[in-house]
Amino acid sequence: MTLTLDTDALATLEPKQQLIELVNDLAVVKGDVILSSGKHADYYIDLRRITLHHYASPIVGHLLLDMLEVNGFIAGDSFTVVGGLTMGADPVACAMLHAAYSRGIDLDAFLVRKSAKQHGMQRQIEGPDVQGRSVVIVEDTTTTGNSPIAAIEAARDAGAEVLACATIVDRATGAEKRIEELGVPYLSLLRLDDLKL
Repeated sequence: MTLTLDTDALATLEPKQQLIELVNDLAVVKGDVILSSGKHADYYIDLRRITLHHYASPIVGHLLLDMLEVNGFIAGDSFTVVGGLTMGADPVACAMLHAAYSRGIDLDAFLVRKSAKQHGMQRQIEGPDVQGRSVVIVEDTTTTGNSPIAAIEAARDAGAEVLACATIVDRATGAEKRIEELGVPYLSLLRLDDLKL
Protein backbone atom coordinates (compact mmCIF):
# COMPACT_ATOMS: atom_id res chain seq x y z
CA MET A 1 0.00 0.00 0.00
CA THR A 2 1.35 3.43 -0.92
CA LEU A 3 0.29 6.27 1.32
CA THR A 4 0.15 9.75 -0.17
CA LEU A 5 0.74 12.33 2.50
CA ASP A 6 -0.86 15.74 2.36
CA THR A 7 2.38 17.57 3.04
CA ASP A 8 0.71 20.95 2.52
CA ALA A 9 -1.67 20.22 5.39
CA LEU A 10 1.14 18.80 7.53
CA ALA A 11 3.25 21.90 6.95
CA THR A 12 0.62 24.03 8.71
CA LEU A 13 1.25 22.13 11.96
CA GLU A 14 4.02 22.61 14.51
CA PRO A 15 6.87 20.10 13.96
CA LYS A 16 5.99 17.93 16.98
CA GLN A 17 2.37 17.69 15.86
CA GLN A 18 3.58 16.83 12.35
CA LEU A 19 5.60 13.98 13.84
CA ILE A 20 2.61 12.73 15.83
CA GLU A 21 0.48 12.70 12.67
CA LEU A 22 3.23 10.95 10.71
CA VAL A 23 3.77 8.27 13.37
CA ASN A 24 0.04 7.58 13.63
CA ASP A 25 -0.40 7.48 9.85
CA LEU A 26 2.75 5.62 8.83
CA ALA A 27 4.21 3.73 11.77
CA VAL A 28 1.46 2.40 14.06
CA VAL A 29 0.61 -1.11 12.88
CA LYS A 30 -2.41 -2.79 14.47
CA GLY A 31 -2.36 -6.47 15.25
CA ASP A 32 -0.91 -8.92 17.76
CA VAL A 33 2.86 -8.57 18.06
CA ILE A 34 5.52 -9.75 20.47
CA LEU A 35 7.62 -6.89 21.85
CA SER A 36 11.32 -7.04 22.69
CA SER A 37 10.24 -7.56 26.31
CA GLY A 38 8.51 -10.80 25.26
CA LYS A 39 5.09 -9.35 26.07
CA HIS A 40 2.21 -9.24 23.61
CA ALA A 41 0.73 -5.97 22.36
CA ASP A 42 -2.14 -5.24 19.99
CA TYR A 43 -0.09 -2.75 18.00
CA TYR A 44 3.49 -2.17 16.91
CA ILE A 45 5.23 1.14 16.34
CA ASP A 46 7.55 0.62 13.35
CA LEU A 47 9.54 3.83 13.49
CA ARG A 48 11.79 2.84 10.58
CA ARG A 49 8.76 3.86 8.53
CA ILE A 50 9.42 7.35 9.95
CA THR A 51 13.19 7.55 10.27
CA LEU A 52 13.68 6.32 6.70
CA HIS A 53 10.92 8.50 5.22
CA HIS A 54 11.90 11.50 3.08
CA TYR A 55 9.51 13.92 4.81
CA ALA A 56 9.59 12.59 8.36
CA SER A 57 13.31 11.98 8.85
CA PRO A 58 14.34 15.67 8.75
CA ILE A 59 11.61 16.48 11.28
CA VAL A 60 12.96 13.77 13.60
CA GLY A 61 16.50 15.13 13.35
CA HIS A 62 15.50 18.70 14.13
CA LEU A 63 13.11 17.79 16.94
CA LEU A 64 15.71 15.64 18.68
CA LEU A 65 18.32 18.41 18.43
CA ASP A 66 15.78 20.91 19.80
CA MET A 67 14.77 18.61 22.67
CA LEU A 68 18.37 18.01 23.66
CA GLU A 69 19.15 21.74 23.52
CA VAL A 70 16.15 22.62 25.71
CA ASN A 71 17.53 20.12 28.24
CA GLY A 72 21.02 21.63 28.21
CA PHE A 73 22.74 19.32 25.73
CA ILE A 74 24.03 21.44 22.83
CA ALA A 75 25.09 19.69 19.62
CA GLY A 76 28.59 20.71 18.56
CA ASP A 77 29.27 22.11 22.03
CA SER A 78 28.39 19.73 24.88
CA PHE A 79 28.25 16.71 22.55
CA THR A 80 29.82 16.10 19.15
CA VAL A 81 28.62 12.64 18.21
CA VAL A 82 25.39 10.63 18.35
CA GLY A 83 24.71 6.95 17.83
CA GLY A 84 23.20 3.78 19.11
CA LEU A 85 22.64 0.10 18.59
CA THR A 86 22.12 -0.93 15.00
CA MET A 87 19.52 -0.98 13.37
CA GLY A 88 16.88 1.17 15.02
CA ALA A 89 19.32 3.91 16.00
CA ASP A 90 21.13 4.12 12.65
CA PRO A 91 18.66 6.34 10.75
CA VAL A 92 17.97 8.37 13.90
CA ALA A 93 21.66 9.27 14.25
CA CYS A 94 21.88 10.07 10.54
CA ALA A 95 18.78 12.29 10.69
CA MET A 96 20.40 14.24 13.52
CA LEU A 97 23.73 14.47 11.68
CA HIS A 98 22.00 15.98 8.63
CA ALA A 99 19.80 18.30 10.70
CA ALA A 100 22.87 19.57 12.55
CA TYR A 101 24.73 20.14 9.27
CA SER A 102 21.81 22.21 7.96
CA ARG A 103 22.26 24.41 11.06
CA GLY A 104 26.00 24.79 10.55
CA ILE A 105 26.82 22.42 13.43
CA ASP A 106 29.51 19.75 13.24
CA LEU A 107 27.99 16.53 14.54
CA ASP A 108 29.20 13.02 13.76
CA ALA A 109 27.33 9.74 14.02
CA PHE A 110 28.36 6.23 15.01
CA LEU A 111 26.76 2.78 14.82
CA VAL A 112 27.06 0.12 17.50
CA ARG A 113 27.09 -3.51 16.39
CA LYS A 114 25.60 -6.12 18.72
CA SER A 115 29.10 -7.61 18.89
CA ALA A 116 32.48 -6.79 17.39
CA LYS A 117 33.13 -7.95 13.84
CA GLN A 118 35.27 -11.05 13.61
CA HIS A 119 37.11 -9.78 10.51
CA GLY A 120 38.44 -6.52 9.11
CA MET A 121 38.98 -3.92 11.85
CA GLN A 122 37.07 -6.10 14.36
CA ARG A 123 35.24 -3.07 15.71
CA GLN A 124 31.98 -2.95 17.61
CA ILE A 125 31.53 0.78 17.00
CA GLU A 126 31.58 1.93 13.38
CA GLY A 127 32.17 5.49 12.23
CA PRO A 128 34.39 8.20 13.70
CA ASP A 129 36.33 7.28 16.84
CA VAL A 130 34.34 8.10 20.00
CA GLN A 131 37.24 7.81 22.45
CA GLY A 132 37.45 10.94 24.58
CA ARG A 133 34.30 12.41 23.04
CA SER A 134 30.98 13.37 24.60
CA VAL A 135 28.13 11.41 23.02
CA VAL A 136 24.36 11.10 23.06
CA ILE A 137 22.85 7.65 22.62
CA VAL A 138 19.76 7.57 20.38
CA GLU A 139 17.00 5.07 19.70
CA ASP A 140 13.77 5.00 17.71
CA THR A 141 11.34 3.18 20.04
CA THR A 142 12.28 2.23 23.58
CA THR A 143 10.60 -0.68 25.36
CA THR A 144 12.94 -2.50 27.74
CA GLY A 145 15.93 -0.21 27.33
CA ASN A 146 18.16 -3.14 26.35
CA SER A 147 19.29 -1.59 23.05
CA PRO A 148 20.28 1.83 24.38
CA ILE A 149 21.89 0.21 27.43
CA ALA A 150 24.02 -1.98 25.16
CA ALA A 151 25.01 1.16 23.23
CA ILE A 152 25.81 3.06 26.44
CA GLU A 153 28.04 0.23 27.62
CA ALA A 154 29.81 -0.07 24.25
CA ALA A 155 30.39 3.70 24.04
CA ARG A 156 31.77 3.78 27.58
CA ASP A 157 34.00 0.78 26.84
CA ALA A 158 35.33 2.69 23.81
CA GLY A 159 36.25 5.65 26.01
CA ALA A 160 33.32 7.97 25.33
CA GLU A 161 31.47 10.05 27.89
CA VAL A 162 27.74 9.35 27.57
CA LEU A 163 25.82 12.54 28.36
CA ALA A 164 22.23 11.47 27.61
CA CYS A 165 19.95 9.00 25.89
CA ALA A 166 17.28 10.33 23.52
CA THR A 167 14.48 8.32 21.93
CA ILE A 168 11.63 9.19 19.58
CA VAL A 169 8.91 7.12 21.27
CA ASP A 170 9.02 5.77 24.81
CA ARG A 171 6.58 2.93 25.45
CA ALA A 172 6.65 3.61 29.22
CA THR A 173 7.61 0.04 30.06
CA GLY A 174 10.63 0.61 32.27
CA ALA A 175 13.41 1.79 29.94
CA GLU A 176 13.64 5.25 31.50
CA LYS A 177 14.30 3.91 35.00
CA ARG A 178 16.88 1.38 33.83
CA ILE A 179 18.80 3.94 31.77
CA GLU A 180 18.75 6.60 34.47
CA GLU A 181 20.08 4.00 36.96
CA LEU A 182 23.23 4.05 34.81
CA GLY A 183 23.57 7.77 35.51
CA VAL A 184 22.37 8.74 32.04
CA PRO A 185 19.54 11.29 31.64
CA TYR A 186 16.72 9.87 29.49
CA LEU A 187 14.68 12.04 27.11
CA SER A 188 11.85 11.13 24.73
CA LEU A 189 10.08 13.14 22.06
CA LEU A 190 6.80 11.22 22.31
CA ARG A 191 5.04 8.99 24.78
CA LEU A 192 2.11 6.69 24.14
CA ASP A 193 -0.42 9.28 25.33
CA ASP A 194 0.87 11.69 22.65
CA LEU A 195 -0.10 9.03 20.11
CA LYS A 196 -3.35 8.18 21.95
CA LEU A 197 -2.24 4.55 22.31
